[in-house]
Amino acid sequence: MKIASFQHEGRALYGLVDGESVRPVSDVNLAVYPTLRALLDAGTLADLPSLCASKSVPLASVQLLPPVPNPSKILCIGLNYKKPYPLPGTTFDTDNIVIFGRHNDSFVAHGQPLEMPVGEAGLSYDFEGEIAVVIGTTCRHVQPTTALNHLAGYACMNEGSVRGWQKHSIHAGKNFHASGAWGPWLATADETAPIEEMRLVTRVNGTVMQETTGAQMIHNLPKLISYLSHITQLNPGDVIATGSPDGTGGSRTPTAFLKPDDVVEVEVSTVGTLANPVAHPQN
Repeated sequence: MKIASFQHEGRALYGLVDGESVRPVSDVNLAVYPTLRALLDAGTLADLPSLCASKSVPLASVQLLPPVPNPSKILCIGLNYKKPYPLPGTTFDTDNIVIFGRHNDSFVAHGQPLEMPVGEAGLSYDFEGEIAVVIGTTCRHVQPTTALNHLAGYACMNEGSVRGWQKHSIHAGKNFHASGAWGPWLATADETAPIEEMRLVTRVNGTVMQETTGAQMIHNLPKLISYLSHITQLNPGDVIATGSPDGTGGSRTPTAFLKPDDVVEVEVSTVGTLANPVAHPQN
């Protein structure tokens, strides 16, 4: 299944994507499960086809939202591909898993403008294509051998960063308002290829800047889910960004940071393509 959250005629809805249309959850079932996160919390994701109305609406007529508009956590993995760190003179021990958190409002949905940081911060605004995963069932202290049993599915992510502010702190550089995006929908695990076979491609204005497969991750997905579950409880709808490969603007010589009117596309094979324009800064 491909599941989108969206606004339509002033209402927040979600439903099944089928080609160029989407079939919303019926009003009766929406009263029981008002959001995709509520459906995941109830453990009834597999029932979604039977919960949807018979009438579809064109995708072009809706405004997509992040697939899970209100996750309890967004956890990001740093340095999970072999590459130079995009801040000169800074290194990390990649034998260990590097994690950091992001605020929900640091992300927008597919098609929505990315907010160009104002002033000096905008001079090092970078793109980071990633494969994002969504947790489907509560898990704590799970082993890698069973970790994928707790997975709902996958999405595309541009985990946008302000490199200059990462010198202040990782949190600062990673949490500028509306600096990243994820979507366009949640593709359930039975809909997609295994993550190792997924091809991740990031384009800026049509030019390929990053390209890899999930097989190139230093720490694989079962290990990531297990590691995080030993730190915190993972809840249905929680998002894990699995890391970004080489090719980001900050890792290039010369650098290739984002500018207003750029368009960033992140494509993950068997999942979809996320596309967002970069807005002009608002003073």
